[in-house]
Formats: sequence, structure tokens, C-alpha cells
Amino acid sequence: MPAISARALSRSFGGAPAVAALTFDVEPGRLFGIVGPDGAGKTTTLRMLAGVLPPTSGDAVVLGVSVARDPEGVKPHIAYMSQRFGLYQDLTVRENILFYADLYRVPSGELPVRMERLYRFSRLGEFEHRLAGQLSGGMKQKLSLSCALVHHPSVLLLDEPTFGVDPISRRDLWLILHQMVADGMTVLVTTSYMDEAERCDSVALLHEGRLLALDSPAAIQRRLDDRLFVIRGPNPRALRDVLRAVPRVRYATLFGDAVHVVSEAGVQAEALRRALSEAGAASAGIEPARASLEDAFIELVGDRS
Repeated sequence: MPAISARALSRSFGGAPAVAALTFDVEPGRLFGIVGPDGAGKTTTLRMLAGVLPPTSGDAVVLGVSVARDPEGVKPHIAYMSQRFGLYQDLTVRENILFYADLYRVPSGELPVRMERLYRFSRLGEFEHRLAGQLSGGMKQKLSLSCALVHHPSVLLLDEPTFGVDPISRRDLWLILHQMVADGMTVLVTTSYMDEAERCDSVALLHEGRLLALDSPAAIQRRLDDRLFVIRGPNPRALRDVLRAVPRVRYATLFGDAVHVVSEAGVQAEALRRALSEAGAASAGIEPARASLEDAFIELVGDRS
């Protein structure tokens, strides 16, 4: 049985759909990503799965409990960390964790072992007497995660946990998540960072509340095999404009100082080289490339534009 099973899960606000008929399964002990830009419906989906926002239609079953029929029945078995998790700024690191342990009714005899483990993977032990309000952004996120994990939930729901966090803290947070999954926990995380999404076992790509793709990151990226080219040369903006006019080019977009081109199947690099030569850019370099998840997402959005 999947740990999470969504079927036609939908939510509207004022008649406008924020999430439209999402259907997906999350297997136990897996790291699942809901991925998309701002406004894609990620937070709304997570709030429905956590039982804090009722679906307009459809349903999701979390650990055998329906979020539509019994939202309160879901909550004892999950941890939900929103973008603005409720840390108490005037309590210390230790006091915050103990407060949430008390809320979740963690047996007092188990607390020392749990605290030691939380400190070990979060590296917050040396700061246990520091006020939460005096922590850096990355340390606050690790404290929020520690508070969410203190009762050993079976399912962990995280809403953009690395948003606004420095690169080192981002890495540390993902290491913690992978350790949780290795220990058997089911983790569902939302993110707008495509490089982070590639760390997940499976992802659901969302755009404007609708599901674009549901698969492993590698499988989604393979959809662009032999269709992605990277072009480098002087004045990449001009190169992009030339390439956009080439027949059977799906899209051409800037990636740093290069242009990424996705073509229809069967288009060879020679066709691109010929177009650049005719435009006076014969010196531009063209090479096939492995698609990133961002490349695949742009292609999928283009299919619906």
C-alpha cells in the first residue's frame, strides 16, 4: 500500500483552480518531490495532504486515512513543516524541541536518546542554549526540522525547506532528509529548485496546478535524449534569436553564457550549424548535451503554451 495516494485531488479558491485533479502515489520509504515555480500549487497540495486544508474535490489517503473524510486522523502520524514553521523566537533551541516533544506526547524516558540523535544530525548541540531568534536562517530551518522529527513521524511533509537558505545549510538539510529516508521514513518535499528535485526518487512536475510529468528525474530527463544542444559563442542573445527561427526547434533559451536548444526528434546539429553560418555566426560551438530537469520542465511547459 502506498504511504500517500492522491486521486483527482483538487482545490479551488473563489472558483479559480489552484490544484487540478492531481493523481499520484508515494511508496513507503521514498523521497518524493513536488516541483514547480511559485503559483504551481505546491503549498496547497501539501496543506491538503497534511489535513489542514480540505480538498474541493477528490481525495488523498495518507497511511490509510482519508484527508477528505478524516483530516484529524492523519495528523498524529505525520510531521508537516510549512515555509514559516512556528518556532518560538524567545525560547532556546533545546526549549523549542522540548516544547514540540510535549505537544506530540513523546515519553519522557525516550527524550534523551531522541535529543542526542537530533543534535547529532542537525549539529545544533553546541547551540542548545541559544535563543531561536538569534539563529541564522539555515540553523532555524534545521531547528524546525528537528522539532518536526522529535516524535518519529512515519511521513514527513516539507514545504520548500531550503527557501532562502545558504548553500551549505541546503546541503546539510538534504543530507538529513536522505538519512531519514534511509531509516525508512517517507518524505514528501516541495521545491522550486530543479537541481534539488534531481535528488528525489520520484517527482511530480506541476505547472498552474496541473501535473506535467510523474516519474523519476532521470526518466523525465531522458525524454530529451538526442534533442538537446548547447551553443556557445559571442553575443549569446543574438544566437538565441537566430536559433528560435530555425524550423523544428522547440525552444532556445539562455543558460548563463550559453544557449540551450531543444529540437524535435531527428534534427541534427548540422541544421543548427548551417543556420548560424548563414547568420554570420559560423564560429559558434555546438555540442549535444544531457538534459537537466530544468530543460525537461521548460519543454513540458512549452507543450502546453
